Amino acid sequence: MIKVILVLHEGDDFIRMNKVFFESMPVKEQYIVNSDGLSYYVEEVAQFANYVSSKGAIAIVVVHQAHKDQAVSNLYGLNIENDLDD
Repeated sequence: MIKVILVLHEGDDFIRMNKVFFESMPVKEQYIVNSDGLSYYVEEVAQFANYVSSKGAIAIVVVHQAHKDQAVSNLYGLNIENDLDD
């Protein structure tokens, strides 16, 4: 599992959202679904250079929320507790 820090880009602001785990590193122009059930578009992936942290994060993933009229915003509609947890 890869631990990264998600940063939300809204207007001129960059807001730290949370630390998340991925099976494989997200790439630019990919959509991801966060645990809040919302879809996000990956703007940039900035990996830490020559930095080792005991907390394990290796990259910053800059995202913005997908527009509500895009199909990806309605495609998932997951209830995390019911749909993903065993």
